Amino acid sequence: MATKPEIIVGLDIGTTKIAVIVAQAAAGGKVDIIGIGKHPSSGLRKGVVINIEATVNSIRHAVEEAELMAGCEITSVYAGIAGEHIKGFNSHGIVAVRNKEEVGPRDVERVIDAAQAVAIPMDREILHILPQEYIVDQQDGIREPLGMSGVRLETKVHIVTGAVSSAQNIVKSANRVGLEVNDIVLEPIASAEAVLSPEEKELGVAIVDIGGGTTDITVFHSGAIKHTAVIPLGGDNLTNDVSHGLRTPKASAEEIKRRFGSAMASLVQHSDTLEVPSTGGREPEVLSRLVLAEILEPRMEEIFTLVQAELVRSGYDELLTGGIVLTGGTVLLDGSSELAEQVFNLPVRVGRPTDIGGLVDVVNSPDFATGVGLVLYGAREGQGSSVRLDEDSVFMRMKNQITSWFSEYF
Repeated sequence: MATKPEIIVGLDIGTTKIAVIVAQAAAGGKVDIIGIGKHPSSGLRKGVVINIEATVNSIRHAVEEAELMAGCEITSVYAGIAGEHIKGFNSHGIVAVRNKEEVGPRDVERVIDAAQAVAIPMDREILHILPQEYIVDQQDGIREPLGMSGVRLETKVHIVTGAVSSAQNIVKSANRVGLEVNDIVLEPIASAEAVLSPEEKELGVAIVDIGGGTTDITVFHSGAIKHTAVIPLGGDNLTNDVSHGLRTPKASAEEIKRRFGSAMASLVQHSDTLEVPSTGGREPEVLSRLVLAEILEPRMEEIFTLVQAELVRSGYDELLTGGIVLTGGTVLLDGSSELAEQVFNLPVRVGRPTDIGGLVDVVNSPDFATGVGLVLYGAREGQGSSVRLDEDSVFMRMKNQITSWFSEYF
């Protein structure tokens, strides 16, 4: 009997859009994109679900669109999570090697358990435990300690926590559409899977994911995540500024921002104009694009300045040899990378999904970095199919999912 191809689905639940990416596992750990669904999001605020019904409706439309394009029925997903409630911190664990000869798998499990034995409030849960390095008998910088001789094993890890209610609402929204959630993944970690190279992670790089409601920061150095943070500003703030500044409805402000906006007023020609819809039946107004740029630039500069302050606070600002990688739909604004280079005084590039096949041209945008990253994460974790192939596969998937939960947490 021929082996059925593994299908992985990423569900990016964002403040402004719901994106569903369907991919098929390919050789070499890569994926081929075979389906995409996208629908405006109306049930979230700053990355957090505030209206279950509206979120469920948006997810359903995006899933149906992706199913139609991919020609399959989606039953399980890797879901992204973001929001101001996300907190990350570093921790340290130490254990004695059991047989005092070489490090075994059980020793690695024990030292990870020791590192995560920290006090977590009851309303929070651990989303990720990300090893940074292992230390065997004071020999640091070890990434794979198995088989090494020693009597003392230490590890440094980065722990990401989130509000229990936020994670539950994401799972609940997906379940209401008939979807099982294989795993909940921090969105900037997913984006990093799609847009960063191993060399950048090794040198030191910060990925700045500017979404609709929040700006997520993840710092990599020596191949590991060193710092994560969330700033409660994003593309929605820019849209609101345009709506108030030009006295136009929010929907029109979003369209104007996307079509005519610039993050730097100095890049706009004075002769360029745009038509601004008015409210109350008044005639549209013709304005210079420079006026729009002068509204957008201060807010973008504020976001980048807050990111810079967070990088300085983390202590990794001097170690970003690989520079800054911008991603998320908001960085499609003209002049974003140029303004960022002025603020950070570092090399800046716009991150787009790489190392994928299939519908590459459709997802070749920072807007889809998180969704593509989720399927790459799912392919790397290898936790099973996300498509209904036959009735028995439902029960097998549930069995595999329960087994993976127990192996991860116990």
